[in-house]
Amino acid sequence: MSQDNTQGMGHPAIEFDDVVAGYKDFMILNNLSFKARRGSITLLLGPNGAGKSTVLKTLFGILKPRQGRVLLDGQDITGITQKELLAQGVAFVPQGRNLFGQLTVWQNLELGGITLGMKTTHERIPEVLEFFPRVKERLHSMASSLSGGEQKQLEIGRALLLRPKVLLIDEPSIGLSPIVVQDVFKLLRRLADQGTTVLMVEQNVKSALKISDDAIALESGRMVLHRPAAELLADPDIERLFLGGAHAAAVAAAGAPA
Repeated sequence: MSQDNTQGMGHPAIEFDDVVAGYKDFMILNNLSFKARRGSITLLLGPNGAGKSTVLKTLFGILKPRQGRVLLDGQDITGITQKELLAQGVAFVPQGRNLFGQLTVWQNLELGGITLGMKTTHERIPEVLEFFPRVKERLHSMASSLSGGEQKQLEIGRALLLRPKVLLIDEPSIGLSPIVVQDVFKLLRRLADQGTTVLMVEQNVKSALKISDDAIALESGRMVLHRPAAELLADPDIERLFLGGAHAAAVAAAGAPA
């Protein structure tokens, strides 16, 4: 039995309906169903191999579901191209560094807006840079010369050029100092408060829960827990949940035999 925090949530921004997806003959997501609220931060957690990053890749069209549907604002987007997803307001900031190191900050931003056309991109770059004053100071520096934190901020800024309705972000804290991590998390919270739906995978679970609205725990590619982030943060079993005991904890909380 899983706990679901979606009752009364209204029309969800994101919905996975019985999704099966993976790599060749190895399926990672196994009949996965969940919903994420519009204008909220939903944190995906679970042990390594649970399917967290696969959810983001499936939503962004990198992986095609073998079964089931993916919906955006109630519309079936299963199998559509990444270009179409970008046009519908879905942006993805993957794990690791994904910049053109030998191009300047400005040139990387221009490439981020390539689907918009240069006129619109140039109009939007100044508004995006207001989020990132340090990156703004380095506009004409090579991206490779930026610190890890500045590079991650540039990646997020590039995604924000699209004014996304949905932002998918995978492990934003990797390689960053605690201070920069907090800055990134504050930005994500600000974006959600302004209406962006954020779906995040993050290893720094406790810090991520503090800025999230909802948390979904996965095990073996299935949702086993969906609870308010604040409630989960206060749970003494949080470490066990993260490391792979979410199903047992959900059963125990429901008062059912394990």
